[in-house]
Amino acid sequence: MSIGGCDSTVKQFPSNRVHALVVETSRDVPTDAAMADVEQVVTAWFGTPEKPTWPSEWIELPAARQLVDLDRLQRASGRVYSDKQNRHFGLYTEHCVTCHGLAGGGDGPASLLQNPYPRDFRAGVFKWKSTDRSAKPTREDVSKLLVRGVPGTGMPSFLRVDSDDREALVDYVIYLAVRGEFERKLLDDAIDELGYEDTRPEDDASLTSLVGLSSRNDEAASVPVALTVAQDRLNQIVDAWVMAPEQVIPVPDETGFDALSVERGRDLFHAVEGGIVNCAGCHGPNGDATVATVDFDDWTKEFTTRLAISPEDKAAVKPFRSAGALRPRQIFPRKLSDGVYRGGGQGETLYRRVVAGIAGTPMPAAPVAESSSQDTKTLSPQQVWDIVHFVQTLGGVPVRGDALKSAVEDAESVEKGESR
Repeated sequence: MSIGGCDSTVKQFPSNRVHALVVETSRDVPTDAAMADVEQVVTAWFGTPEKPTWPSEWIELPAARQLVDLDRLQRASGRVYSDKQNRHFGLYTEHCVTCHGLAGGGDGPASLLQNPYPRDFRAGVFKWKSTDRSAKPTREDVSKLLVRGVPGTGMPSFLRVDSDDREALVDYVIYLAVRGEFERKLLDDAIDELGYEDTRPEDDASLTSLVGLSSRNDEAASVPVALTVAQDRLNQIVDAWVMAPEQVIPVPDETGFDALSVERGRDLFHAVEGGIVNCAGCHGPNGDATVATVDFDDWTKEFTTRLAISPEDKAAVKPFRSAGALRPRQIFPRKLSDGVYRGGGQGETLYRRVVAGIAGTPMPAAPVAESSSQDTKTLSPQQVWDIVHFVQTLGGVPVRGDALKSAVEDAESVEKGESR
């Protein structure tokens, strides 16, 4: 569990010992040497909780070098205080660390008291976004989530936080996600590509060869193999963030929100006559969540089922718990009849949820055609809207004809941060 108070000084980020144990178990090799060297590289490139840095000198794309603003990043880090101009510092420590933990591992001191657990940013997987399932969220997605919060969870709205402070938090979340994913994947690369097995490699495949290098343009006689691997991995991660706006799921114009649309959506939801999707199979008849399901999210599956370990096997799970993993908990389909949508209840948001599913969870993407289709294996855009309309009525939104107005528009305004 990651602990850090508002006035405490923490010199280093905690290591991702859970992922190290996953790698050790899945590859059947020790990871101590690799993890020690990965920590050196990650610290050299990303800094510390008190002095975060951004490894722009190792990043190729200009847009990726500017993915975060270093001034805002440094303002979000460290201890909590305000200067004479009333600028706030230590924003992540003040607002986020209690739940999300120092390194963004979702393991802060309040994490055990919450269901669901706070998000672990380090896998680079985000649920609530406008982009494709496998894509990163856009900056706007993260910003909107801070404004809206996540209804039905411990994640509050930060609408009352100054907008510039929120932007600093957005930078810091992206920073922690990039840093954490780089740490994870560089450890994978150390074992799989650089020869870290029983011992540290002696040649330029050793990650220690990177420590002290000052620039990607360093005029050495040869570029260390480890640098090529690490730099390629870093650029793969930051490029995915830069490309996120190009992976936003397009939402076609909404079709009429009328009784016929709701009826069609009801049939699709319940897979009447062997339909294309079967939402009721998980969410229950009329979205009442009465279907018995046993499943877990991807963060839990990483150290359990993907290693052929049952989440209920306490003895097998114990080493991972000792390494810092939170106790496995089942994930349950949303009770749609409550009308509480964690990712937002806007029509276009629910449309994207049907199209992409929810990353990191068992919620699958629906097969959707790009245009009106008679294909019996895919949904047309109109059919997706029909499902959305039916789901909205489950939560109490009344049928209102050809356009979403009144209460829905009011709800959308709140989600966009236009009013409380």
